[in-house]
Amino acid sequence: MALSAPSTNPQALIAQEVSPEQTFTTFTASTAWTLGNALRERILSLPEGTRRPSLINIALATATSGGLPPHVVFQSATESGTIPDNENWVRRKRNTVLRWGVSSWAMRQKNVSALAAGATADEVEAAFVKKFALASANGGAVADDYAIHGGGYPIRVRGVEGIVAVVVVSGLKQEDDHQVVAETIRDVIAKGN
Repeated sequence: MALSAPSTNPQALIAQEVSPEQTFTTFTASTAWTLGNALRERILSLPEGTRRPSLINIALATATSGGLPPHVVFQSATESGTIPDNENWVRRKRNTVLRWGVSSWAMRQKNVSALAAGATADEVEAAFVKKFALASANGGAVADDYAIHGGGYPIRVRGVEGIVAVVVVSGLKQEDDHQVVAETIRDVIAKGN
């Protein structure tokens, strides 16, 4: 089954992310397992031409000390063909969600809406790097530690302030990375998980 197109309105995206349909009642390792497996099944069910090998990662939003990486509670490749660069995209998308508290797609749309109509992808990236004074090893338009590409999504729990975890998909087109997470979270919550 094909994915619907995600919104490009940043306010609508953020409202969706904090809606009851996107807010869990609890979030445990078992919830992450259910969500991660549902994402894998959903990606594998995408129509030919849409589906590509993807990496799914769910990590808790807890702070770590001594430079330790986030606590990953689920990770899986959907099928053969993912590459080590998928890990880098996961890290950068997760960092974006943790820093700004919204999906990496919503951050992209916020930056797109702040630019003149018809801005190129490179211009959007460069404006993001400049606006937030982000490090770019090559001095270019790409931030070393953040990515404003769809696929990083906040996990919220009713009654808990802030984000408790981040789910990231890397491998599909960025709008599909975002939408498969949004739709699957909605479906898992609707089933009572």
